[in-house]
Amino acid sequence: MTTLTCSAPAKLNLFLHVVGRRPDGYHLLQTVFRLLDFSDELSFTLRDDGKIKLSAETMGVPADQNLCVRAAKCLQAMSGSGPGVDISLDKKIPMGGGLGGGSSDAATTLVALNRLWNLNLDRETLLELGLQLGADVPVFIFGQNAFAEGVGEKLSALELPAAWYLVIIPPVHVSTAEIFSSKELTRNTIPIKIPPFSIWQGHNDLEPVVCRLYPEVAVRLEWLKQLKNTTIAAMSGSGACVFAEFATEREACAAYASLPDDMTGFVARGLDCHPMYTALKKNGE
Repeated sequence: MTTLTCSAPAKLNLFLHVVGRRPDGYHLLQTVFRLLDFSDELSFTLRDDGKIKLSAETMGVPADQNLCVRAAKCLQAMSGSGPGVDISLDKKIPMGGGLGGGSSDAATTLVALNRLWNLNLDRETLLELGLQLGADVPVFIFGQNAFAEGVGEKLSALELPAAWYLVIIPPVHVSTAEIFSSKELTRNTIPIKIPPFSIWQGHNDLEPVVCRLYPEVAVRLEWLKQLKNTTIAAMSGSGACVFAEFATEREACAAYASLPDDMTGFVARGLDCHPMYTALKKNGE
């Protein structure tokens, strides 16, 4: 029995600008993705019957709609045939939080099964497959912190300073489609150039819309913004999670310790690259 166990890290959008809209309705974005050391964990065990099975359904998501299963089937279809897999998912990243959990799970599935099934597809091919599954999937295959444009698929590696984050998880599930379809969403932020630009001068165009519709998000974001020693306090993606950035673990943990009783969250370190990216490089792949 061959089993491969891998991490699927969360991400933050340090800013998210909506700079336009394509004729097909997709929004044009500019954003900075930061990977975190807060992760889901997936295990993949080879099957010889071609079947793809998920050991347990994620709450509210049927197995055939789970992004891990969809990613595996997409990869299997591209290869034409081949072995199957049992997928075990230990879910820690909150759903509907703007932290990219489902997208990260899908990306890890593609990268892991490309290796486990000996398909030897190159990174560009995996990036194309990832984009078919969702706009946030490619950055996790790209494997580095990145400046992203287009719908999120045009990626440029970005070196970011060491940082720690306090992430707060509001008790709501935000619908990405609802936020992007809102008439109140501004879609005309002036595009920035890379390089140079300042991350700390950015903002999240989705934030005002989410805060109006979900007061729980607004309250937690306002609490973060009153903290000292933060370089960024913002919402990630389309929410609901909000975060504050700190230069040191001590400062992030002190802020976490001061959380009101009705708020929950976690402290995470910013990563330079995806854990699997590092492993693949070590193995010369």
